Amino acid sequence: MTAWDSLTVELDAWAAAGQTAEFWWRDDDAIDATPALDRLLALRSELDLPLALAVIPANARPALAAALKGQAGIDILQHGFAHISHRPAGVKKAELGDDRALWDIARELSDGRGRMIDLFGSHWLSVMVPPWNRIDPAVTGLLPGLGFHGLTTFNARPMTEKPTGLAIVNTHVDIIDWAGTRGYAGDDAVLTAATEHLTAKRTGDADPAEPTGILTHHLAHDDACWAFIAEFGRRTATHPAAAWRGAADLFPVPS
Repeated sequence: MTAWDSLTVELDAWAAAGQTAEFWWRDDDAIDATPALDRLLALRSELDLPLALAVIPANARPALAAALKGQAGIDILQHGFAHISHRPAGVKKAELGDDRALWDIARELSDGRGRMIDLFGSHWLSVMVPPWNRIDPAVTGLLPGLGFHGLTTFNARPMTEKPTGLAIVNTHVDIIDWAGTRGYAGDDAVLTAATEHLTAKRTGDADPAEPTGILTHHLAHDDACWAFIAEFGRRTATHPAAAWRGAADLFPVPS
């Protein structure tokens, strides 16, 4: 049985249980209008799937805003500030870690919000995507006061102890082998991660209300990455037990 077969078997189990397996798609590190962005937008349109695009505000160019203007099916999120690690060499990278004064981090994130407003007006979501998916709990505690109502990192979210004022919806399947080839991680690794999260949700070992998040990085994709997204999108879009949700639905603005 291939990894694709295992995914189908798991989705069939959802169908047999009368349940719907939900997915969402987040792509990180957008900064400019590029051929890779064009390819991402075209593939999203072809698949007709909702996409959350995480933009690095300090590095974002006006051409990016122009390329996204009027695009359907895309929600824009804030990806930290400048995607710069402040940790020593040899330590896992983080921009929103515990190695700086909270005041400095708060100022940067606020400056980033201002840049997002300059570029996108009101057409973006106040949802924080920490660079490298790492954020210190003390920084998380700052987010509501800075105007953010959502947070998304990596790995299944806890089923309890959600911070007040923040909707948390994470990603679970990174398609790139960052520690090795820095290309597509391969069907076995990627599809196993997706299937295992689906199984954990179905059996109650993970929060069943959290959609399975697919994480991509359009600027780093090789051809195999693009091929996987296309195939995964087509297979799930046509399965009766699968559904895709957009970030605006997952991170509603508090009333």
